[in-house]
Amino acid sequence: MTPTLVRHHRYADSSAPVDTGTRARDWAEIQERMLAPLYEAVYERLEVGGGTRMLSLGCGSGLALLIAASRGARVTGVDTDRERLALARERLASGQGQDPGPGRTDPRARLLDGIPAAVPDGEAPYNLLTAFQPIGCAAGDSEGLAPALASAVPLAVRGATVVLAGWGPPERCATAPVLRVAARLTESARAPRSGSGWRPALRDDLEEVAARAGLKPDGSGRVSCPFGYADVDSAVRGLLSTGLFDTAIRATDRTQVEKEVAEALHPHLRPDGTVWMPNVFRYLVCVS
Repeated sequence: MTPTLVRHHRYADSSAPVDTGTRARDWAEIQERMLAPLYEAVYERLEVGGGTRMLSLGCGSGLALLIAASRGARVTGVDTDRERLALARERLASGQGQDPGPGRTDPRARLLDGIPAAVPDGEAPYNLLTAFQPIGCAAGDSEGLAPALASAVPLAVRGATVVLAGWGPPERCATAPVLRVAARLTESARAPRSGSGWRPALRDDLEEVAARAGLKPDGSGRVSCPFGYADVDSAVRGLLSTGLFDTAIRATDRTQVEKEVAEALHPHLRPDGTVWMPNVFRYLVCVS
């Protein structure tokens, strides 16, 4: 799967407050697909297929699950965002692979709003754990990951593969200056630090999480994940759907954040009106 420009969206008032359902759909329809090359590269390297039993932490609206299921894997997705989970259920009920019937989720897939206490009776333990939500662009964005991994690892077979993902070096991520808008607006408003301001990715971010979770690194890779949008409006909505600008919105207001993000996108605006930002993401393969 290659990155694609998303279709154009029109809204009555783009600066109006956005409810959680709208934001989740913006994530699913605009932003999530930007990470598809990362999912594909990991699955290709690990030969994900019919023998894979995958538990995905922070599964979002289910694109990574859908791609894995299309390769024959049995997948379980966990996320605390119920709106995104609802969209994941819609996707997985669409009959990709074997047709599960109207309104039913693919029998190879399960979605949960919390890490299960145990593997369901009669099912084999997981042999692949993934945490694809990239860390390394916001202060404190990895704080909850190590505990989540510690809870998930006992559900897997001994020596299971664990994959972590993060942003690449800022100099190789064209989106980095756009994300800095969040930190600048928050600081200019003298808002209390909430641990969610932008920060540059560090070389050992993923290794530090792995060490805290008791995992042994066993290889890594880098993947090109360009962010491509049909227009500036779609780009703004997609980027805001990530949650990385929430602190800035609380510190100022949504209209100002949208305006300054749009201005930061101008260097990436192409003559045809599309927006294109090359980025590199990194993944770390570990053994539990």
